[in-house]
Amino acid sequence: MLGPFTRFLRSVELRRELISEPSKHPFTVPAIRNLDTLEFHPQVTFFIGENGSGKSTLLEAIAVAAGFNAEGGTKNFTFSTRTEEHPLRSALRLVRGINKPATGFFLRAESFFNVATEIDRLGDGILNSYGGKSLHEQSHGEAFMALVNHRFGEHGLYLLDEPEAALSPQRQLALLVAIDRLARQEDCQFIIASHSPIVLAYPHAQLFSFSSDAITPVRYEETEHFMLTRDFLMNRERYLARLLEDPPPEPARPTRRKKR
Repeated sequence: MLGPFTRFLRSVELRRELISEPSKHPFTVPAIRNLDTLEFHPQVTFFIGENGSGKSTLLEAIAVAAGFNAEGGTKNFTFSTRTEEHPLRSALRLVRGINKPATGFFLRAESFFNVATEIDRLGDGILNSYGGKSLHEQSHGEAFMALVNHRFGEHGLYLLDEPEAALSPQRQLALLVAIDRLARQEDCQFIIASHSPIVLAYPHAQLFSFSSDAITPVRYEETEHFMLTRDFLMNRERYLARLLEDPPPEPARPTRRKKR
């Protein structure tokens, strides 16, 4: 099992002296602006937070700094469908362990279609590593699980951005089983940005919450994802009554002044 010094990525640091334009995105995002050093779990690290909190931005910058293609794939993928700048990547320092990963993959839910297209373009030689069937000829969830089950291997570094976007609740449970096998039996390391209370429930992990001002460790039971989901399921009727049954007030109509 990967220990604190043998894990592939030990930590990430923000080097403020390398930031050329601190007043521009993504350095205007509070969690990014206030980042100092973030230490990764040797097996699984989760980034959680609201949309726009910076979790996916930081994950992508880490992936690019680690040598992955910005749109996803392995380190051998070099395709690009748009020109992107990565100012955050240039200001990051990755602290690596003494071991190097034998393989790896960066998954972005929003650009997985582009990765599948590139795999088809490269032909049968690479397609066999993904199960031998075009990912475009499968549902989104089937294609993603084919990627995990066939392409993810031992001693790998895997960065996943919202993997639950493709998966039903049942498939999310299957993903947990795969992550556990890869992390605890095949010496893999994962860094995952997620909103899913199912995926985030994985027990052998460190969770970091991206708030309005900082990135802080958090327990699963303290996350809004867990508390809101539990509260909704236990009080569904109350939530729905409050959200749906009280009609919103009609907008006030402008009054017309009488002509004199």
